[in-house]
Amino acid sequence: MKRRNLLCAGMAALPALCIGTTAHAHNSAGEVRPPLLAPDIKVTPNTGSALPLRDLLRGKATALQLMFTGCSSICPIQGALFAQVQAALPRGDASLQLLSASIDPLGDDPKALNAWLGRFQAGPRWSAFAPAPASLDPWLDFLAGRAVGPDKHTSQVYFFDRQGRLVLRTVDFPQPAEVARLLAQLATMPLK
Repeated sequence: MKRRNLLCAGMAALPALCIGTTAHAHNSAGEVRPPLLAPDIKVTPNTGSALPLRDLLRGKATALQLMFTGCSSICPIQGALFAQVQAALPRGDASLQLLSASIDPLGDDPKALNAWLGRFQAGPRWSAFAPAPASLDPWLDFLAGRAVGPDKHTSQVYFFDRQGRLVLRTVDFPQPAEVARLLAQLATMPLK
């Protein structure tokens, strides 16, 4: 209950998140109760060394977005959103991270992911990864991250606690300052 109160107290600008209702016609937004441990899948980050997703998430408060490097519609907007979040994060806090998760594991290799991050001047706290192709559908199902229509993913931001558990889904295109504030707040919450 204490965690819920902390999250909801800071989300006055995003009231639909606190009540856990559907904030968009196709997207589930709000606190995830109980928190869900990230799936046990392998991912290839922009650094090139495959590792378990849980290892990438564990130990840091994480804001995650879905994207793919060949996208020319909403993904550049999402990149710009995370660039603004990055600028708003407290300096020097290594317990915070931004992750851009590709939905194109066949097209987004580490070179493409690094080029995409470079477009938005990603710093050391912002990285990207692509899941193994066989893991993409279970990963999107876990996030509830599928969109209806030609674009196959949402423009939500997903928050993971330092234990690698999904704890919050935002509405589409949340305000960058609010994402930065919620991420910093999530990093201060005690581990349970």
